[in-house]
Amino acid sequence: MSDLALQAWLDQEDQRVATAIRGSGCSIEYVMGGGCECCDDDPDPESPSFAYTIGLFGLGHPELLIFGTAPETAGAVLGDVFARVKAGADLLPGQLLTFEDWPHRIFLEEVPNPGDILFGANRHYRRPDEYSVPALQLTWDDTTGCFPWDDGYSVPLWVQPRPGTFRA
Repeated sequence: MSDLALQAWLDQEDQRVATAIRGSGCSIEYVMGGGCECCDDDPDPESPSFAYTIGLFGLGHPELLIFGTAPETAGAVLGDVFARVKAGADLLPGQLLTFEDWPHRIFLEEVPNPGDILFGANRHYRRPDEYSVPALQLTWDDTTGCFPWDDGYSVPLWVQPRPGTFRA
């Protein structure tokens, strides 16, 4: 992609994000895992999909990050948690969340390296990676109620990397 084409795409992306935030208060970025054959000569089949919010930092709250869910699920979960924040909830690391329409529980964890992941959020807020917007990882339990740190967790560990171990 030429520099001009890249800049045109970034300008359009900036406009899309700003429009979403003006409209609902939040934009959700989804990044497909598993490598990309069109732009990567050696795709990593164990690269997780992830999604994150852009817009909560403007409300004085960390952005939200979730790994290993389908785009529809990521959007629904992030949208639900965003609505809680917008309604006044101040979410903190160590908090456990439940959902009416999703069978999993979420454990909130601080992300120690958000600058390595939240590129769109940092671009929107014009922050260099080393002064990244903060983020909370929404870590979900498996169908038996186990989290990644529990014995018997049934999901491959690469699907939900532990905070600080993943870089986009």
